[in-house]
Amino acid sequence: MTASTGSGDLAAALARKSLVRRLVVAAALAALVVVYLVATGIGARNDSDTKLRDWTEAQSIPTVALVTLNREPGVISLNLPGRLDANVRAPIYARVSGYVKSRNADIGDAVTGGQLLAEIDAPDLDQQLLQARADLSSAEASARLSEVTLTRGRTLLTSNAVAQQDVDQRAADLDNKRAAVQADQANVERLQALADYKRVAAPFDGVVTERNTDVGALISAGSSAGAPMFVISELRKLRASINVPQNYVPQIPIGAKATVTVPEYPGRKFPAVVEASSRSVDVASGSTLMQLGIDNAGGALMPGAYASVHLDLAGAPGAFRIPVSALIFDRSGLRVATVGADNRVALKTVTIARDLGSEIEIGSGIGPDDRVIASPADGIADGDEVRIAEPRSKS
Repeated sequence: MTASTGSGDLAAALARKSLVRRLVVAAALAALVVVYLVATGIGARNDSDTKLRDWTEAQSIPTVALVTLNREPGVISLNLPGRLDANVRAPIYARVSGYVKSRNADIGDAVTGGQLLAEIDAPDLDQQLLQARADLSSAEASARLSEVTLTRGRTLLTSNAVAQQDVDQRAADLDNKRAAVQADQANVERLQALADYKRVAAPFDGVVTERNTDVGALISAGSSAGAPMFVISELRKLRASINVPQNYVPQIPIGAKATVTVPEYPGRKFPAVVEASSRSVDVASGSTLMQLGIDNAGGALMPGAYASVHLDLAGAPGAFRIPVSALIFDRSGLRVATVGADNRVALKTVTIARDLGSEIEIGSGIGPDDRVIASPADGIADGDEVRIAEPRSKS
């Protein structure tokens, strides 16, 4: 019993030692696995940090696109508001005071030169003319009497029946009477000329565009009395008046072509030609008044109407044109950002020759070899490193 009990204890002890050994090996393996995993994670993290740092540094260099400098002469479309006027317009005022006896024309009527528009009854003027004619007749009679008296005196002078002084007095009296006749004759002619103005006639062929009188209305002579009786306008040709900004005036010579549009005919364009310029700049608006002639033989256009005048102005040959987005305007002035051979930014000051809308015509500051950034970022500065974007392939 004793021997078998001892051998059993020994086997149990060996089994325990074997178990402990296996547990130690398993723990060591587990520890190695943990160490491996930790080391692998740290390495991956360091590699990720390195890649992130490299990516961040790469992203800190902005990518920019360049513009192509356009040297073709730019064309600017200039649209200016204008007002249409008759080429010839005459407000008709009365030259005599009286009452309208008859009216023979109304607004919209086509009239010819010399056609009777209205007749004025002026009884006061008629009486003045009668009195003037009577005064003329009296002066002529007095002059004839003085002439007869002078003739008789000269006959008696040969026989010494009258003195020479008496004859000279009679000659002077005749001269005075003849002068009075001429004065009365001039007064009659003046009143007769005024009496002719009782017939109000059209000065030229045209259309009655305004009427401000009617039969029985009291008329006062002169333009200071109020509105004209009639307004006659020649509508076969119209004028469009526009105010051109000062910087565009040298590019619009006399004879330049233009087109005119009006709201009542959408889509229809009327050809026009620049015919006159005021050749001065208005101080208040900074613009120059120009007038364009428009053929209106068809009568489609109306004087006084609003119109839009379109002119195409050619740019200066050889001038550079860049997009508006390429400009930088700050406290340093107007500049553009260019890229040098080392991919570093260089800011250059430029001047604008003309604003073409979506493009700017550069007057000075850049050359044909400059690489201009199309849309520089805010805060871009001299010496900043940039990356040039690859041009998009056309497909």
